[in-house]
Amino acid sequence: MSNSSISQEVKRRRTFAIISHPDAGKTTLTEKILLFAGAIQIAGSVKARKASRHAASDWMEIEKQRGISVASSVMQIEYRDCVINLLDTPGHQDFSEDTYRVLTAVDAALMVIDAANGVEPQTIRLLQVCRARNTPIITFINKLDREVREPLDLLAEIEQHLGMDTVPFSWPIGMGKSFGGVFDLQRNQMRVFKPGQARRDDEKDDVIKGLNNPDIAERFGQAFTQAKSEIELIQAAVPPFDHAAFLAGKQTPVLFGSAINNFGIQEVLDTLVEQAPPPGPRESLERLIEPTESKFSGVVFKVQANMDPAHRDRVAFVRVSSGRFERGMRLKVSRNNKEIRPNNVVSFLSQRRELVDEAFAGDVIGIPNHGILHLGDVLTEGEILHFKGLPFFAPELFQAVEVKDPLRIKQLRIGLTQLGEEGAIQVFKPVAAGGAMLLGAVGQLQFEVVAHRLKAEYGVEARLMPSRYSMARWVSAADPKILKAFLEVNAPNIAYDVIDAPAFMATSAAQLRVAKERHPDVHFHTMREHGGQASANDT
Repeated sequence: MSNSSISQEVKRRRTFAIISHPDAGKTTLTEKILLFAGAIQIAGSVKARKASRHAASDWMEIEKQRGISVASSVMQIEYRDCVINLLDTPGHQDFSEDTYRVLTAVDAALMVIDAANGVEPQTIRLLQVCRARNTPIITFINKLDREVREPLDLLAEIEQHLGMDTVPFSWPIGMGKSFGGVFDLQRNQMRVFKPGQARRDDEKDDVIKGLNNPDIAERFGQAFTQAKSEIELIQAAVPPFDHAAFLAGKQTPVLFGSAINNFGIQEVLDTLVEQAPPPGPRESLERLIEPTESKFSGVVFKVQANMDPAHRDRVAFVRVSSGRFERGMRLKVSRNNKEIRPNNVVSFLSQRRELVDEAFAGDVIGIPNHGILHLGDVLTEGEILHFKGLPFFAPELFQAVEVKDPLRIKQLRIGLTQLGEEGAIQVFKPVAAGGAMLLGAVGQLQFEVVAHRLKAEYGVEARLMPSRYSMARWVSAADPKILKAFLEVNAPNIAYDVIDAPAFMATSAAQLRVAKERHPDVHFHTMREHGGQASANDT
């Protein structure tokens, strides 16, 4: 395929992640985007978990039971001649590592804010990651069908926490019981709110043209009078939308709606297609990779075990960085120079899969494999490339893990290895003989999910026990001899993670401080990137 043909395909791609604090309505919005794009016929009932339907983006049994997303999902849909790769991420802070890694694979983010609660802590953390990468952000303020905070206050709060200008693309008329709809500032028209209506464009009375149209004032009274004065205020005070500033992460378009009622979804989709950027160049350690290059390259940003429990499969999610992928093509894994020829590559609509014949920069493809591909692996047609930026953070909570049935010890090790490699939890093997395997997590819920998955997916009843450790730091040294001596002297406190990167396990901050004072030539790291590179030294 010529470079011009590849370039045309790349321009059609939009790859974005949906981020939010838990319960802001992120998974519901994901469902409704799929519904409006025609990808599904019935949106899963996110709240009615006892019913037979569940969110299309939630495939794990524990997600269906609890009504939360604990793993990121990938979905590909087509809308207005664009190919949209939508990544739904966990909102719960205990699974932030998974979300951070997903954000390295997208070109934009859709931020969902609960209009009653405003900007919440987990949203702030995710925004910091987006800002660090200058990821363009589109904001959707949700739940206007409820009694919520004033929109002007929400804009001020977003600007305070994001450090970027908000540019309303729409404005709500009323809220809660008096919610009449939103005024589309881009098209100078009001979209009238009708709860639960999936498609609106067929009905002429859904849209009222013009801000000064007397029909709006007559139908919506005081709610419209207040909204009109606010619209005139923001039109005078807010700078005009600047696409270059949006792409640089300095402006965010803001839209209002109610995802549960299918309202505002069309505007979100249109804004994504019209404003979100197509795939851009990606920096490798060796050189800048252009998406329109003829040669294929891609990065494994996520590994998921047992998406199909019947086959005990293991899928590597690959973000295509350049060129054209063809099923059956020969690819090289830069980490170990191994060659693979994937023939059963799939694209996703949650648990629904379709075989992929070709893919282009921005697309996310799934390669089933048996442990050949790891997080951060780079696939190319022969060139050796390395990308940075897939983080593992030093865990803050620890538990020892043992198997209740000694005959299942092999299954426990297999399960922990696979769950550790996919990033569901961090697994450490102590150097000390007879030491129980250690699980390290950012949040308590990770332990519960891993115990559930060990039982459901590997048939292992695990016993989780308190650990004496309270922190871990990956260690390195410029001189291999110095590192070896450190590991030998501190063997009782050394453990290796799933890629055999050494870590110093401390019972207290004081113990860590003493170790650093005694070994000034050893570096202690709070973050490890893929492939074992450690960074973010303690100070």
